[in-house]
Amino acid sequence: MDAIKWLVDDAPFAVTYVFFFFGAFIRGNTTYWVGRGIAKGVEHTRFERHLRGPVYQRAQRFIARWGMLAVPLSFLTVGIQSAVNASAGMSRMPLRRYIPAVAVGALAWALIYTTIGMAVFYAWIALDWPWIVAGVLVISLIAWLVLRGRKQASHS
Repeated sequence: MDAIKWLVDDAPFAVTYVFFFFGAFIRGNTTYWVGRGIAKGVEHTRFERHLRGPVYQRAQRFIARWGMLAVPLSFLTVGIQSAVNASAGMSRMPLRRYIPAVAVGALAWALIYTTIGMAVFYAWIALDWPWIVAGVLVISLIAWLVLRGRKQASHS
């Protein structure tokens, strides 16, 4: 834990930036390969039709062509970065497009977190109420998912 504190608080900018870059790059690629694994895992199952349907085929063509923009932009958001990377993997986005896109996204993410991101994080942690807000958000999300699942089940 002392090493992480040093890295974030006292390390030279370049060291922290490289650490955050590799963290984001590895996470993005891991999520991509999980998506590829999911796509491979549903082959020859009843779920495969979802991966072969016209909507999915259109999405696959879109990501293969425009994913170069979608992937790095996802690193500037909160909440969809993993979904975009997994979708790129599930749609089998070509690696010749994905690797440069995830590298650009990781560069941007590392810059944000090396500069203002950690300051915002530490300010948030210093307050007492963020944990209450986080708890309310998690409970709200769970309630929304349960209600959505019941609604979809009643329409089936």
